[in-house]
Amino acid sequence: MTVDEISSVADRPGAAVSVRRAPATGRPQLSMTARRHRAFYMFTSPWIIGFVLLTITPMVYALWLSFTTFDGISPNWKYVGLGNYRELLNDPVTWDALGRAGLFAVTSVPLSIIAGLGLAVLVNRPVKARGLFRTLLYLPAVVPPVGAGLAFKFLFDQNSGATNGALTFFGIDAVPWLADPYARYVLLMTVLWGAGNIMIISLAGLQDVPRELHEAARIDGASAWRTFRSITVPLLSPVLLFQTVTGVIASVQTIMPLLLAPLGDTGGITTVPQSNYLYMMHVFAQYFALGRYGYASALLWVLFVLILVVTGLIFKFTSGAVFYNVDPEAKK
Repeated sequence: MTVDEISSVADRPGAAVSVRRAPATGRPQLSMTARRHRAFYMFTSPWIIGFVLLTITPMVYALWLSFTTFDGISPNWKYVGLGNYRELLNDPVTWDALGRAGLFAVTSVPLSIIAGLGLAVLVNRPVKARGLFRTLLYLPAVVPPVGAGLAFKFLFDQNSGATNGALTFFGIDAVPWLADPYARYVLLMTVLWGAGNIMIISLAGLQDVPRELHEAARIDGASAWRTFRSITVPLLSPVLLFQTVTGVIASVQTIMPLLLAPLGDTGGITTVPQSNYLYMMHVFAQYFALGRYGYASALLWVLFVLILVVTGLIFKFTSGAVFYNVDPEAKK
């Protein structure tokens, strides 16, 4: 049908024009929802691929190793089922190391949170050059853990460390800081050294607290401590919960005692003081000193399950003490 014919038909009263559409060619048009889903998976694909290859795959491989006697080299290994798990349940060294790790977490996490929150309160005040103070206090958190560990090792060395040098200058005998029972205190110092990271997170939480509430408390005659305890801390409770959970997870996985150990070597691993022989140090020794990949993998999986349980308990027992501006369980 030509254009003239279409026009003549359209001019007739009551006439209906039917035009046949050409068949669509090329790829089908995606809906807006499909485009959003495609964009989401395209942007998150690097993380998803990395998570599968670098996290899920090693975990599954470690789970398989935990049922074997594989030593990393010899092909003569065998499947032992739950033998490694039964052995670790009856191993007193494992339980002692786990107990030290738990004690270290119970001690270091509250100290780190208190130190970070205290620094955040100080640098949140309207003082001159507070940006400079924030930078200087945060710089230690930027230092890599290996560098910080080596720095503390050299600082507290019994023979050539600066700490004992200062004590000797004042007539005090040198202290074996990197041996029992002082090594645990040096380890706590390394944790507090990185409190700037907690300071930044706490500072962000402090700046999110509405000023109107503080002004209302001052008008009602509340003291600074009462305002901090009754207003600031409850509003910071989600931040404190986050720092507690991540702090516990990080503390039980610490392996910094290896760098803080005194000089010496046993089976290819630097000697560690007994007080600093934590759970991850025990795992490290099983892997690289004894070559017991199966047993060490079982230790790691037990630690993974314990972390899940402890995290769940923390969320359960703090559910009534955490205040959210928006209900986290509210349906959108």
